[in-house]
Amino acid sequence: MSTAIMFSEYGAPEVLRLSEVTAPEPGPGQVRVRVRAASVNPLDMKIRSGLMAATVPARFPVVPGLDAAGVVDAVGEGAGAAAGDEVLGTAVGGGYTRYALLDRPVAKPAALSWEVAASLVTVGQTAFRVLGQLGVQRGQTLLVHGAGGSVGFIAVQLAVARGITVIGTAGERDIERVDAAGATAVRYGDGWVQRVRAAAGHGVDFVLDASGAGVLADSAALAGDRARVLTIADMTAAQHGVRFSAADADQEREGLPWLVESAASGTLRLPVRQTYPLEQAATAHADLEARRVRGKVVLLP
Repeated sequence: MSTAIMFSEYGAPEVLRLSEVTAPEPGPGQVRVRVRAASVNPLDMKIRSGLMAATVPARFPVVPGLDAAGVVDAVGEGAGAAAGDEVLGTAVGGGYTRYALLDRPVAKPAALSWEVAASLVTVGQTAFRVLGQLGVQRGQTLLVHGAGGSVGFIAVQLAVARGITVIGTAGERDIERVDAAGATAVRYGDGWVQRVRAAAGHGVDFVLDASGAGVLADSAALAGDRARVLTIADMTAAQHGVRFSAADADQEREGLPWLVESAASGTLRLPVRQTYPLEQAATAHADLEARRVRGKVVLLP
């Protein structure tokens, strides 16, 4: 048997309950892990609240959680890992649990903490994917909205490493960190367009919106072409003629091993802001939604 956080109806964080469940059995290409860390992502909260019901309908009861890292204790056919291996990956059937299934697991280097290993999967793969979808090249200028957030901060680092000039909008508390990552940080809020123009010099070639803060119309004007703007956070994208990033499983799987090695070597940073015991998942959701905590949050079963 195992324990897991589950919800059986849409609602506030209080619908998340600790329950006893049967430990799942791995299928082909999967492993079962004793979870050491599970990442909390914004999508988890959107699904729990019912905000995504039209596109990601729940089949109750639901174990939330997209990502997990842990120690393999059971292996499916062709999984590419063995019992005792330390791995991370996408959680099949939810990661907020003591025993989770991972699909196509990636080895966790010893130098990589459990918290960062679990945190890296979705946000890292998303950042890797969107840079590819934008098509921004060395020598061009990329504006990243939400550069202090998890996806935005990784995208900044990946772009800088590729020789791309990066301008990142961020809150006051994140300005120094975004600058230190090699970008030119500008404060978001009223007047951001003027501040970006002043920082850009020769202009902006592409825009990545990781904030969802209503910046698409002005971003398209800055880039001079709606096709050069991509959002992962603004559901009004179609109204502005802007692309909303779609998942690309092949591209994401290709990027994860590289992201893991980069994080283990210290060349890629992803700060984990706070950890919670598994049974406090509802508190973690409530704190994030109330902005009492900003940044990456991890559950520790």
